Amino acid sequence: MFKKILIANRGEIALRIIWACREMGIQTVAVFSQADSESLHVKFADQAICIGPPSPSESYLNIPAVISAAEISGAEAIHPGYGFLAENPYFAEVCESCNIEFIGPPPEIIGLMGNKSAAKEVMARAGVPTVPGSSGVVKDEKEAEGIIEEIGLPVMLKASAGGGGRGMRVVNKREEFAGAFRTAAAEADAAFGVPDLYIERYLSKPRHIEIQIMADQHGNVVHLGERECSIQRRHQKLLEESPSTAVSPEMRAEIASIAVKAAEAIGYTNAGTVEFLLDEDGKFFFMEMNTRIQVEHAVTEMITGIDLVKTQIMVAAGQELPFGQKDIMFLGHAIECRVNAEDPETFLPSPGKITGYNVPKGPGVRVDTAIYEGGWIPPNYDSLIAKVIVRGQDRSEAIARMDRCLELMVVEEIKTTIPLLLKVLRNNKFHEGNYSTRFLDEEIFGKR
Repeated sequence: MFKKILIANRGEIALRIIWACREMGIQTVAVFSQADSESLHVKFADQAICIGPPSPSESYLNIPAVISAAEISGAEAIHPGYGFLAENPYFAEVCESCNIEFIGPPPEIIGLMGNKSAAKEVMARAGVPTVPGSSGVVKDEKEAEGIIEEIGLPVMLKASAGGGGRGMRVVNKREEFAGAFRTAAAEADAAFGVPDLYIERYLSKPRHIEIQIMADQHGNVVHLGERECSIQRRHQKLLEESPSTAVSPEMRAEIASIAVKAAEAIGYTNAGTVEFLLDEDGKFFFMEMNTRIQVEHAVTEMITGIDLVKTQIMVAAGQELPFGQKDIMFLGHAIECRVNAEDPETFLPSPGKITGYNVPKGPGVRVDTAIYEGGWIPPNYDSLIAKVIVRGQDRSEAIARMDRCLELMVVEEIKTTIPLLLKVLRNNKFHEGNYSTRFLDEEIFGKR
């Protein structure tokens, strides 16, 4: 087992990894930017090294600085968390060449799954259902028009190297296509350095279902159930829950089996998430695979009792999974709400000093956060400030518990998304479990 791990991240996920390491008797090294010098991950790690100015490109995305910190501190492994360098195959490759264990899948797998069109092709060959569309990157507008002729409108243009909703455009009418294609390509180029696009049939009201998998280096692959992530704004998840109200026991067995098959087909190791779209007819299609721990991993931990971060570390150290598929039990219902430092109406960032802070407590409640009273929310990074996770014996209890938690949560003097999350929790269609990725637009913002 590793003696010292460097955490190439910040905020609540850095703290989450520190807690796992402490329980395993592993020392931790925090890296931080000048903007994060007073952050909790810096205070609670065994060692902390400043790696640059506030700008992510000069600090958390600065690969030479991160590697230097690992070498100086004597860290044997690096946990990338999520975001920043977590799905950067070059970073994983550099770690490998420097004899530092990267806690995640091999670089070639990260690269393969990071190319959305290539990932789709590989999954199709493995027999995984995929959304009808282009077989790979489309060369130009003419080829794209031919694909549209074949599959019909509406379609979704997607950045091949993309994520987080950037480089995506829905085309409903033929005359909209040329402008949408150029705009999506330009946005993809600006965001990812690659203008490549691929095309899929647009599912107007899908549900976003993902399967958590874990695989070791000895050929063992298991799934840990599904998470529903359909409450989204511009493809950014706001609330996740498990189990999904849209997934029957038979469908769960089928989709989980396919996720495991997908992981086995590419020789996957460590934690990963196979994401699917479920259409209104109950058909599901592969969307993408995330090659890292997810923001919403705590939902799965709450209903299984399995520590996914500890398991990641054990797998990276070459150990076999400490559990098999038959050992994994699913108890109750869990919900996670992402509390962001944003105006709940305009969604503009709301950085600033925290003058008052109180987190909810009680049975079945977990809060993953790195903020504290007197601390600062810098404007340089993601707006996530806390994840509130609850478990109930059933969905009704979980909803009531989350409502109570958010009602009592205090974050002053910045604006947060708590009012928006409460609107979701109190909506009749959400209570009925009758929702899709269009829920916020239709039920909260009144767009049809």
